Amino acid sequence: MSPVRVRFAPSPTGFFHIGSARTALFNWLYARHMGGVFILRIEDTDKERNSDAFLNLIYASLNWLGLNWDEGPKVGGNGGGDFGPYRQSERGAVYKKYVDQLLANGRAYEKDGAIWFKLLGDRYEVFDEHRKKTVTKVTLPPVVMADAIRGRVERLEDEDFVIVRSDGNPVFHLVNVVDDIAMQVTHIIRGEDHLSNTSKHVHLYDGFGVKPPAFAHIPLILKQNGPGKMSKRDQGALIEEYQRRGYLPEALVNFLCLLGWNPGDDREKMPIEEIIRLFDLPSVNQSNARFDDKKLAHMNLGYLLALTPDDFVGRARAYFSRVGVSGVAAALALAASADYFREVMLLCQPKIKGMDELPTYSGYFFNDDFEIDPKVREKVLGKGDPLACWQELLAALPTLDFSSDLAIEDGIKALALSRGRGFGDYQPVARLAVSGMAAGPSITGMFRVLGRDRVMVRMSRFGAV
Repeated sequence: MSPVRVRFAPSPTGFFHIGSARTALFNWLYARHMGGVFILRIEDTDKERNSDAFLNLIYASLNWLGLNWDEGPKVGGNGGGDFGPYRQSERGAVYKKYVDQLLANGRAYEKDGAIWFKLLGDRYEVFDEHRKKTVTKVTLPPVVMADAIRGRVERLEDEDFVIVRSDGNPVFHLVNVVDDIAMQVTHIIRGEDHLSNTSKHVHLYDGFGVKPPAFAHIPLILKQNGPGKMSKRDQGALIEEYQRRGYLPEALVNFLCLLGWNPGDDREKMPIEEIIRLFDLPSVNQSNARFDDKKLAHMNLGYLLALTPDDFVGRARAYFSRVGVSGVAAALALAASADYFREVMLLCQPKIKGMDELPTYSGYFFNDDFEIDPKVREKVLGKGDPLACWQELLAALPTLDFSSDLAIEDGIKALALSRGRGFGDYQPVARLAVSGMAAGPSITGMFRVLGRDRVMVRMSRFGAV
């Protein structure tokens, strides 16, 4: 039995869509599960819409997701192979050879300057009401496919179709079939929206005298709200958005796996090695999968929490170092001592859903000149007796033990007990005074990391605002 060979064939005509990433992932997983080959092939025949920037984005996005390709364009340690070139714009001679073969065998003909593929069967003419003209139909049985995901599928082709346009450019159907034959692809794993193309492709395989590969059409990704497929215009649809927001690629990969596939139990968070071991085409669902950004955010939070302290701090520093990340906040954070930066980041780790929250969430640790949101101030000062709590805590700060979170907590609890209050009575106004925010890490952790002197300065200043 020949080894499994699968391909992912994106077009560099736009940003990298999450549906494309899921298609690439399912192909990659199947290749890794079967010990096969994952091919990257670039569909760049659309000269007007192609862009080197979008092509480089495909490469960068696949690398970021960890989807290394065995064959394809040479990029870093990826690619190469014996079946190139792997860009369709460089394969014109290959397509001409195959078209000439069809012409010679009577399975293609020229009409109106284009080249058409000829179906085999009895022909008759009928007036097409929709197109308002007489067309030639072909009588032949439907194409029957045993789809690895959808089961038995029947589709009918009853008209010849163009394979080379009048401008000399080959169409999608031809180049995909030719490349899959030439590159010895064994399994075609693609979106359900391509199912309508498959009958044409099967006829083309027959025209070349080649047995079709196995087909597996994966379910669509639906937009979060309302009907329809998730488009590039929908929020959360672009891979670069998650890179910009500092999501962990392993969290996004895990999430994408579950859009149309499940491991056979209730598990969700799984290492990629386990997903590879379990992944197979029959376990892919037929029903479409609805995108859920809240579930993705929750999964990313789980991955963030699981990072070791060193790993989290390293990724946080890398995020702050990226071009375009909150200029002043990033510069101040990176200028802090390594030990102080580490303490601040580890306080934030249990609280954030993505690295993009770090500049805002931690900014006041690095900048004493922060602003207090008037709405937050009004809300905090509108409940209980916050100003009295502020005065009591400010007076207790000189003697409060700052040696640990527990020591700070015990000191505030003792103060609360002596005043007939609870620990929670002091937290909102203390947080507002030292951070200007209504939420954040524990107040005890904030006090300890900021230190007594900075806390006292901020608490004192709060009374003058």
